[in-house]
Amino acid sequence: MKIAQIAPLYEAVPPKLYGGTERVVHFLTEELVRLDHDVTLFASGDSKTSARLSAIVPEALRLKKCEDSLAPHILQIEEVMDRANEFDVIHFHTDYLNFPFTNNLVVPHVTTLHGKLSIPELQPLYNKYRHQPVISISNSQRQPLPQANWVGNVHHGLPCNLFRPGKGKGEYLAFLGRVSPEKGLENAIAIAIAAGIPLKVAAKIDKADKEYYEENIRELFEHPLVEYVGEVNEKKKEKFLGNAMALLFPINWEEPFGMVLIEAMACGTPVIAFNRGSVPEIIEDGQNGFVVSTKKQAIRALDQLHKIDRMVVRHSFEEKFSSARMANDYVRIYEKLAEKTRSKVKSIYPLGERKLSAI
Repeated sequence: MKIAQIAPLYEAVPPKLYGGTERVVHFLTEELVRLDHDVTLFASGDSKTSARLSAIVPEALRLKKCEDSLAPHILQIEEVMDRANEFDVIHFHTDYLNFPFTNNLVVPHVTTLHGKLSIPELQPLYNKYRHQPVISISNSQRQPLPQANWVGNVHHGLPCNLFRPGKGKGEYLAFLGRVSPEKGLENAIAIAIAAGIPLKVAAKIDKADKEYYEENIRELFEHPLVEYVGEVNEKKKEKFLGNAMALLFPINWEEPFGMVLIEAMACGTPVIAFNRGSVPEIIEDGQNGFVVSTKKQAIRALDQLHKIDRMVVRHSFEEKFSSARMANDYVRIYEKLAEKTRSKVKSIYPLGERKLSAI
């Protein structure tokens, strides 16, 4: 198939800095190319890809002074629309920005929604654009928007060769993510201290979360059982997660997916996670970790870690959360969309006339 992947322009693909969506787009694009699809990636010019690269801006917007980040995205979507007939399917990862452009587009297209959907302002938007085909990254993510035109659910995936499984010999617990209220770092620190087990924190402190860090976290980092190691890149994640006894994921919000969960699983590391958002779709209680509801339950789960086979955790990742599985899931959706479009065109033009722009 001739496939267009449209990434946000805030980070390169793959991202040089923090960028979950851009990482997923990278893994998906590379896997689609490996499967012999003809892929064009619309992204910033500093992106690295095996696909054809079409760039509106020379570098990621976060790496330079950009007063209006919306303008380049509008130009990018307009470029995609100008070239729409070149593709069998167009896959957007730019949230709802493309909706006004693609509302009457006949060329098969779909948008994966990567973020939080429980925002009040989204209700009238999805009432208006209820026919736009969208894909969720977890069934939990869908709940605030039952009126949306859900055409599939695809869990994220990672390349199987990205991380090797570790043995968990580090005698510490791990926290990986952002220092922000929703990620539950305070809960993780409380669990580790109560259990008497060292906790290593690899986390980004964003400017937006600086006040939260100063008021709630800074003093906690002074505890002798807590070690803040800063941000870790892809190479360092393998050792950080692979040596950990377990990953703590005591979130305070309805996480749409949680890439760190499958990163830990790829390293053979069990996860102890709060039962919110996508967690029960990813963690099988007693198999690749433990799903708990309270800090007390998390502490008790630590005593059960010896029952988890780390190779079973790794095999669970390979079976359910590889980038190959993710790409194949998307291709099946692409094919269904293409078949639906062919049927629609035939019904409108029974004599064979074909129009693939707007009707």
